[in-house]
Amino acid sequence: MTTRTRTDSLLLAGFCAFLFFYGLNQFGLIGADEPRYAQVAREMLERHDWITPVLNGRPWLEKPPLYYWQAMLAYSVFGVSDWAARLPSAFDATLLVLAMYFFLRRFRPGFELDGALITASCAGIIGYARAASTDMALAAAFTVAMLGWWAWLESKNKLHLAIFYSCMGLGTLAKGPVAPFFAVLIIVVYASAIGRFHLIWRTLWLPGIILFGAVVLPWYVAVQIRNPDFFRQFILQHNLGRFAENIYHHTQPFWYYLPVMALALVPWTAFVIAAFTGTVRQWWHKRTPTVTPDQTEPDQLRSFAACWLTLPIIFFSLSQSKLPGYILPAIPAAALLLVEYLRRHLEKSDPKRPPVWLVALHALLAASLLVPALLMAYLVMQHRFPKGQPLAVAVAIAFVLFLGIVLTLLRRNGLRMFRFVTLIPVLLTVGAVLKLGAVPLDQTLSARPLAREIAGVETRPLPLAVYHVPRELEYGLTFYRNRQTFNYEWGSVPSEEHVVVAPENSQVEIAKRMPGRRVSYLGTYAAQRVDFYWVAAAGAPSAH
Repeated sequence: MTTRTRTDSLLLAGFCAFLFFYGLNQFGLIGADEPRYAQVAREMLERHDWITPVLNGRPWLEKPPLYYWQAMLAYSVFGVSDWAARLPSAFDATLLVLAMYFFLRRFRPGFELDGALITASCAGIIGYARAASTDMALAAAFTVAMLGWWAWLESKNKLHLAIFYSCMGLGTLAKGPVAPFFAVLIIVVYASAIGRFHLIWRTLWLPGIILFGAVVLPWYVAVQIRNPDFFRQFILQHNLGRFAENIYHHTQPFWYYLPVMALALVPWTAFVIAAFTGTVRQWWHKRTPTVTPDQTEPDQLRSFAACWLTLPIIFFSLSQSKLPGYILPAIPAAALLLVEYLRRHLEKSDPKRPPVWLVALHALLAASLLVPALLMAYLVMQHRFPKGQPLAVAVAIAFVLFLGIVLTLLRRNGLRMFRFVTLIPVLLTVGAVLKLGAVPLDQTLSARPLAREIAGVETRPLPLAVYHVPRELEYGLTFYRNRQTFNYEWGSVPSEEHVVVAPENSQVEIAKRMPGRRVSYLGTYAAQRVDFYWVAAAGAPSAH
């Protein structure tokens, strides 16, 4: 191992460890998806069932099993916990970064560390690497597959095409047919854009198709046999239905993914836009290929990355259901575009400095990350920026970083420091969020502290119900108490004595819904503005 390889390995290990793994238990599972996916994996493990995803003892067929399998393995090794539920995403993000590194070391030597660290430090990658969800599993599998396809195109080595097909199969196990659909779409559009239609037919390799089937079909066939309703629920409802209709109330405007992608690429957004517009301009002026059908031009990787970046955004902009994680697989393509931008500028004998406005915008985006991170407690608890000294100090620190980035990048050959000076505010931001924001995030967005409060007042574990609370809280309580949570609004009212969580000052309303049953106040959780009450068993309104 050379000195450079050893240094790269240490840097990648350190960055991935800090950005993806460090502090995974600092705050509890948040949102509806994290606790729900974590609970599905736990119930599958308890039932020793690797085929049918189960939630509250019933089949839950919204997603394929790859994340659940990974979480089950993590639970088996480390025990069931919220941080163990997040380990699969952190692991998948690390694989994605390593795939980018080895791909660039082989096909764009000298820029492999830049590409890997740019990918690792994108806000979208960091965020989803620390979440118990299926999105990072899809992004990692899809990225390795697309890099494998390009590696096959440049090297003519069928091993890379085998990697493409096998990882496309893993992507299908991660989130369904969206993985092969996008692969086909990107390859077809790219081949059409450069006038090399034969690439489409060359990609259709029979051994690869067999390999894809070998990865995908065992689970899909087994789950369909065990659950005859699987095809209707998963394919028709949760794939085609989500696109055609807003059945889950995830409606957003058509342009929704433009700001989402801009935020997901922070702090690299400004330079990615510059790289993308340069690629489009170059393609427009050079639409006729100058290579033979079996060759690739160095600049064609830019065109491929541009297709990879834009097509998911366009497709999901047409969808009636929009969620931020849908476009996570497009982020590595943006990193490739930026690497190609750096390569073209730094490999010149006399590289020009980037425009001042571009450097200033990049520095502003990178440095400003630190302001909300330092003020996270105020933003989470009070939903506003504080006035006075805290805001002034945060802005002053960000301004110093802004000046440092600008002055560095505007020096001659300043782009050689591009990666280093941009990663400084990223590391400071992640550290500030974990140090200053973890407790407020846990208190206001996670069910973990509330579950502890309820456990502290129970004389024995009781059934739990909820009434008029967000579903995020309902699913969170299900995971942290590891038992079904009843919901009054769905007519699910336990006949035995139980605890109910409801908005503050709901005792009278709960009593009206429970005629003849005693309702006693147990406590309040002010951070989320809910109370919890003891409700006597039906026909036994005795004192608690």
